[in-house]
Amino acid sequence: MNLKPSGPVGGVPPPRDNAMTGEGTRPTDRSDDATGLPGISRWRTVYWAVFGIFVLWVSLLTWLTWSYS
Repeated sequence: MNLKPSGPVGGVPPPRDNAMTGEGTRPTDRSDDATGLPGISRWRTVYWAVFGIFVLWVSLLTWLTWSYS
């Protein structure tokens, strides 16, 4: 049974060349931008929709508080 580590002490492998130069770190296609939601194809649209719904709820709660107090 061999108990010696195969890499450097601590078992951490040496860095790859492309990690040092930054090559290959960006995706070539934009498939990660797909949301998978029907009717909403971009994440920016999702963020704006969530923000709009939040503003709508705050407005509704403010109006109900004002009208019933």
